[in-house]
Amino acid sequence: MELWIPITILAAFMQNARSALQKHLKSHLTTSGATFSRFVFAAPLACLYALGLARFFDYDLPLPNPSFLVYAMVGGLSQIGATALLVSLFSSKNFAVGTTFSKTETVQAALFGLVLLGETVSAGALVGIAISLAGVVLISSRGKTGNQGWNPRTWLDRSALLGIASGGLFGISAVSYRASSLSLEQGDFIIRAAITLAFVTLFQTLVMGCYMRLREPGQITAVMASWRVSGLVGLAGMVGSACWFTAMTLENAAHVRALGQIELLFTFIASHVIFRERSSGRELSGIVLVTLGVLLLVLWH
Repeated sequence: MELWIPITILAAFMQNARSALQKHLKSHLTTSGATFSRFVFAAPLACLYALGLARFFDYDLPLPNPSFLVYAMVGGLSQIGATALLVSLFSSKNFAVGTTFSKTETVQAALFGLVLLGETVSAGALVGIAISLAGVVLISSRGKTGNQGWNPRTWLDRSALLGIASGGLFGISAVSYRASSLSLEQGDFIIRAAITLAFVTLFQTLVMGCYMRLREPGQITAVMASWRVSGLVGLAGMVGSACWFTAMTLENAAHVRALGQIELLFTFIASHVIFRERSSGRELSGIVLVTLGVLLLVLWH
């Protein structure tokens, strides 16, 4: 088994745990506050992780360069926007379906990877992508409108648009992080991924902190007051991000994010067991299609 596969599965599990905790926080904090909790507690942990690798495992710290900084900042800003949209989406759709909408990031990551890095996917993988897209359309479909046939407005609703936009920004961030890590000229994949993660989380904390200080005074205090849950969000986010960054340093970002769709299995467990939510037959069928498309994409990559 290729190393990036178990690393990606762990990343998906930790991402689902983080999202579940953020959904809980959404009842106590604003969207920005719940988003900020992901970064502010993860940043010091990410720095300790990178320094620990250098101190205890004798890794040489690679030196940042202009390309690294640009890609890392683009990825960081895109991830902030994607996370905020995803947290907002939890309020308009249930946990399982909301997360599925954001999974269009796999398709979009493949496109961005082609444009930015010249990385392609196989014809078989494209079939998997098409099946996944069909699943997303089915999930957001509400039915027919009398004798007028299918009306895009009946299925391309606000929840779908939020999810697709979130997926697009996640796709940009994934490809940007891979490009940032690969731009470092020193060290192996572990330390390059760790340095990228440390810089990005510090940058994101600074950006979000400035925004909230100006636009949402009092939310930083609220986040710190909820440190028990927010700290867990940061820990889960840091471990998940470390795994994502490492996997995407090893493998094409689109393939990594495709395998990451296994998060849907963890999502259903959280949705049914923790949040006591139920999905309709149409939504379940769509999610099955999304999952099937992802499996085909991984097998034929």
